[in-house]
Amino acid sequence: MANQTFTLAQSADSLAVNRVLRNTYMLLSATLLFSALVAGFAMATNAPYPGIILTLVGIYGLMFLTYRTRNSAWGLVSTFAFTGFMGYTLGPILNMVTSSYANGSQIIMMALGGTGLIFMGLSAYVLTTRKDFSFMTGFMVVGTLVALVLMVLGFFFHAPGFQLAISGLFMLLSSGWILWQTSAIIHGGERNYILATIGLYVQIYNLFVSLIQILSAFSGRE
Repeated sequence: MANQTFTLAQSADSLAVNRVLRNTYMLLSATLLFSALVAGFAMATNAPYPGIILTLVGIYGLMFLTYRTRNSAWGLVSTFAFTGFMGYTLGPILNMVTSSYANGSQIIMMALGGTGLIFMGLSAYVLTTRKDFSFMTGFMVVGTLVALVLMVLGFFFHAPGFQLAISGLFMLLSSGWILWQTSAIIHGGERNYILATIGLYVQIYNLFVSLIQILSAFSGRE
């Protein structure tokens, strides 16, 4: 009887994990597509960059709103609002790359392809090995705080080498968070697919932007 109960509990847990994974990747795909459409619109209309203050208020404000509404239908609305805003901030960045570099379009496509390969590779690794990356939590939190401090310093010190190092650090941290987030889903640490989607989306965004910055650093300006 005890074995049967344990088996049923395992089966229910497995179904819950599969449901969260399915919903997360479906919502992630939809938000990435929506974000790309908004970025394309921002590029086509030459939308201005909203500025660092408005960007930070928009990002963290919408993230907070998504967190507060995560258990309701409004959570989906907040998720698309957040990812749409992130897509809008990409438009001016992509326009700057295409206008500043002779191979700007190639840089963007290489960054897009690299981001996709890294994300799929890391996700496949966790899903295949079922490895638990929760041990990385403390290291990732500290690393992220350090990276944010360095990013703020980067606004005052524009040394190319320093900026390149920050981009490399964000790439490593984003890769680590993708491992951690995917592991949290399959090991029961994350049962809310909206929060899981936002977590993965942010890391994909950071990977993409960091790759653009790194590739641009090795390309000559027009």
